[in-house]
This record gives sequence, C-alpha cells and structure tokens, in this order.
Amino acid sequence: MTTSQKDIEDHAEGQCVVHEHPVPPGELDRYAVDSDPHSEMDIARYVEGQAPDETVQHVEKIKREIVLGDAYDIWDVMTDKDRWWVITNLTNIYSQKYFPSLDYTLSFHIGLMARLQSRSGRVNANDPSPFDEVLRRGEQASDRHDSAVEVEDYQAVGMLLRESLISLTTALRRHTEIPTEIERPQDSNFNGWTEVLMNQLCGGGSNKELRQHLKNTAKETWQLVNWLTHTRSANKTSSSIAIHACQTITGHFIQILERSRTDQM
Repeated sequence: MTTSQKDIEDHAEGQCVVHEHPVPPGELDRYAVDSDPHSEMDIARYVEGQAPDETVQHVEKIKREIVLGDAYDIWDVMTDKDRWWVITNLTNIYSQKYFPSLDYTLSFHIGLMARLQSRSGRVNANDPSPFDEVLRRGEQASDRHDSAVEVEDYQAVGMLLRESLISLTTALRRHTEIPTEIERPQDSNFNGWTEVLMNQLCGGGSNKELRQHLKNTAKETWQLVNWLTHTRSANKTSSSIAIHACQTITGHFIQILERSRTDQM
C-alpha cells in the first residue's frame, strides 16, 4: 500500500494524519502572503555575507516593531545549514539555535544597538545601557546551563535567573515615573515591584487583561526560578524552561516600557 493510499484510508476512518517531515524551504515561498523581492534579496545577501559557507533557501519578514520611534524589521532566514533571525536598525544576525525566543532576541538587539549608537555621544563610553546587567545575567545563566552536570549546577542557573529578574525591575523603575504617594517595595521584592510597575506602565481599564497577564506570568516565572534554585529535582529540562520563561518576561517588560513612551495606552 502506498503512503497516499494509506492517508486516504486513515482520513476515511476519521483519523488525523500529521506530516512528520518539515516543509522544504523552497516550498514556503508559495504560501507567503506578502512579498518584497528586493528587500528579501538584500537580507539574503547580508546573511550569506555574514555566513559565507551557507546558502540562503528562504527569507520571510515576520513583523515590524516600532520602539521609541525607531522601526525594527524582523526576518526569519533559513539556510542549508542553520536558521537565523535578522533584525534591522542597525542590521544584525542571530542564530535561532542560541536565540530561540524572538521577544528576548529583539530586546537583546535593542539594548545592543542602543549601546553601540550611544558610545560616541557619552562622556564615558564604558557606562552601561539600562538593560546590560539584565542581559548579562541571562547570558551567564545560559552559559551555566550549557555546562551543567550536577543538580547544584542547575540550582546555580536558578540563582542567576533570580538575580536577572531583580535587575529587570531595578532597570525598569529607574526609567519609570512613580508617584510619590505609592509605597515602594524592597529592592529584592520582584513581585511587589512588578505590581507597582505594571500598574504604572500598563494602567487603565482598557489594559486590564494585558496588565493581569503580565503580572501573572511574572509571578509564575519568579516562583519557577525560586523552585529551581532550591529543588533537588533540578535538571536540564527544568533549567531550560526557566531560562526561556525569564527571556519572555524580559522581552515583555522592555516592550511595555517602550510602549508606554510611544503608544496611547
């Protein structure tokens, strides 16, 4: 019996047939809703210039983000050897193997570009950008995860992630105007500062669902990180999930800070 005949019979019996193979990159172009051949060619040439031993097979623009008045185009690029994010303004390339989270990658890119662009205009070029410490601690956690062997190694990942989250709220509150009558939590009170910051950056009745989602996700991430820090069941899977959870929260919080400055909330 051929595969196509079996698929037909399975369909007739009410079974769901799922393809087990990926769609070839060359076929993806058939299903693109919008296409800009000139821009796609420019991105393909850029990637092949950065990775000269690879051949681009598919280029797709994912979306455009407007941050503090600057536009960032985000591209998903597949080659014969790897898959990349390409983000513009200034254009840079990120392997999806090491940067699987698009939210985190965009936040990382914005922080990196801001630091590069501001070096020439700062009195002290070594001054950090607002989220350098957050991203640095996140990178340290990822590096520790990659080399981890024992339970204690994965617990150490949790400790680094915990410090990364505290650094995140610290950076946000330095760039947020908080009314003097609002009580300020202790510096290490991540959940307390999340409550204060989200109420300020994402206030109003129209943002109720978004605000609640951000608070709940942040609280659950904080609980996960603290559990990882202390549990004797810490392992590679739980460590990886915690890392990605923190990357997501970092991206969300930075976006909310930027949105509050540019959008009508």
